[in-house]
Amino acid sequence: MNIRTTLLLAAICVGLAACKTKSPITSSTAQTTSSAESMNDADIEKILSGMSLEEKVGQMTQLNIDVISVGELYNLEKPHRLDKAKLEKAIVEKHVGSILNVGGHAYSLAHWQDFVGQIQDVATKKTRSKVPVIYGIDAIHGANYLTEGTLFPQPLAQAATFNPALVEMGAKVTAYETRATGVPWNFSPVLDMGRQPLWSRFFETYGEDVHLATEMGRAVIKGYQGEDASDPYRVASTMKHFYGYSAPLSGKDRTPVYIHERQLREYYLPTFEAAIEEGALSVMINSGELNGIAVHADKAILTDLLRTELGFDGVAVTDWEDIMKLEVHHRVAKDRKEAVKMAVLAGIDMSMTPNDYTFTDLLIELVKEGEVPISRINQSVRRVLLMKKRLGLFENPMTPRNTDYPDVGSDVHADLSYVTACESITLLKNENNILPLKAGSELIVTGPAADSRIMLNGAWSRTWQGVDPQYDDLDDLTITQALKKNFAKKVFYSEGCSLDEMKDVSQLKIRANRADAIVVCLGELPSSETPGNIVDLTISKAQIELVKAMHATGKPVIAVLVENRPQIISEIEGLCDAVLMAYQPGQEGGRAVADIISGVVNPSGKLPFTYPRYVNDLVTYDRKRAEDLHKDFSWNAFNPQWAFGAGLSYSEVKYSDLKLSADTLKKGGSLDVKFVIQNMSQRE
Repeated sequence: MNIRTTLLLAAICVGLAACKTKSPITSSTAQTTSSAESMNDADIEKILSGMSLEEKVGQMTQLNIDVISVGELYNLEKPHRLDKAKLEKAIVEKHVGSILNVGGHAYSLAHWQDFVGQIQDVATKKTRSKVPVIYGIDAIHGANYLTEGTLFPQPLAQAATFNPALVEMGAKVTAYETRATGVPWNFSPVLDMGRQPLWSRFFETYGEDVHLATEMGRAVIKGYQGEDASDPYRVASTMKHFYGYSAPLSGKDRTPVYIHERQLREYYLPTFEAAIEEGALSVMINSGELNGIAVHADKAILTDLLRTELGFDGVAVTDWEDIMKLEVHHRVAKDRKEAVKMAVLAGIDMSMTPNDYTFTDLLIELVKEGEVPISRINQSVRRVLLMKKRLGLFENPMTPRNTDYPDVGSDVHADLSYVTACESITLLKNENNILPLKAGSELIVTGPAADSRIMLNGAWSRTWQGVDPQYDDLDDLTITQALKKNFAKKVFYSEGCSLDEMKDVSQLKIRANRADAIVVCLGELPSSETPGNIVDLTISKAQIELVKAMHATGKPVIAVLVENRPQIISEIEGLCDAVLMAYQPGQEGGRAVADIISGVVNPSGKLPFTYPRYVNDLVTYDRKRAEDLHKDFSWNAFNPQWAFGAGLSYSEVKYSDLKLSADTLKKGGSLDVKFVIQNMSQRE
């Protein structure tokens, strides 16, 4: 990055450091307490001993906000408001211990605080046990369900910074803005490995490399939880999704995974091991099947591995309706009741039910019938209560009001999002040093991502899939708007094509006669989970045709890729003079892209995955030797579009005098690597 951005980052560090806790809340259980000690916490045992069976099972139930809101499921009345009768049924009659979700779209800070406050008032004033509710949300890349919240680049883009300290700062901001809403529990980070680009949640990972993903996971958990999660500016983290979830054989979300035990432990377990060492307070379970067994019914994973071997003492929560799926999808339970029994005995602590009380009622029946021992119920409730205590909810179930969170959506937070976007964006090609463009250049800007905020932000942005532009913040610049600002409005924009259809490009061709370069912004519509399933990684035909048409003008073509996974562009890569991988760079992504194109920022991002050249050639950088075998028996089969770690800069950098401290790296040992690096150019 250049000196301007470096100084900006330093200023952000000072700003964040100034966000000290104004009224620290002391938790009587330090997070560093050992598992054996914490699970025998006297305060928790006192609460537990006074609870009825119904109250205990209620603590194991997580309910969708729709169930207690005015209106029908997935069709709530607007404006959103809680239904007092439904609320009291859930909290007072059914003793529900957790609520989640948003009822469709983001809310304002004031609205969040109001309805979370109503929930906590009922829980702490109208119930016998007085146990507060714990609210959970998916704050994947910032407080993305808060209308004023800061949207950071998606996790895959954050990984491209190779800068855990920067990512930790972003997680700290996310925690601050999320806790401001009254929500203390974040369903993040995704610690699944990004080694299957067909998978719809690829963008939520930290890439294909175990070490990179592990260090990013550690950083995010530090940012979320800090030294003490009861701090009113911190939240509980959730390790997702334990484990092997991200490598479905079909590439489709929540479909079966087949991975050898050795590979599981080498590639898919280390991120979770490190997160547990870092003190992560909860874990969300793999929704699918692993090696033929539905994970939600697999005691070997949920108890033997997670609890006994790894020593995790936090809360294990299901994903959406996953216990129900043991009957309906996996077909390993004869009915819903058997599904509940299987999941609880396997090791589930809390069920994201989430739309009715079936789980609650059936689990009570199972205990009364002797099918599930009360000791198993106590075990899970103890963990739930302990997490609530670690978050300081017993002392302060509702966070302070707006005046205690003056930096929500602040310029300081936006600047951090900008710096993260700048460090993530990866220059993959730059023929004849076409970039950066000279000041005063006249540009054509086109492509479906050129004037789209939703494509910059991606899924989990104000709505689940992030595709509704009515929730855009119009103060955030699109790529086109930012380029117009940087190039004194010498920019002609026309969409050129949608994702699916070529438009009339006659005006683009006419304007090309006077343009210095053409910026074509390509990508895909945001998506996640099952709606994001695809059958082909190839970029859309319309976008291919647009690049061909722009190349035919004879002017330099700069491709900007705004995508949540690598799309195959081998047919058009050779037609582009420069290629920028922007990932999904968040609210400040348009500004960051424009500043890199104009040379205000020197690109420094590196690919956190191997970018494939062909649809069926999906091989990671840490491949086995046998995967290099070509059909002609040579060893040159590995031929990606760009390799893991690829990323150019505008500076000429020279590396020399490499020295190793030893010629052998012993198991458990370390190796010092020293070299000289020189900037041979005049650019910072």
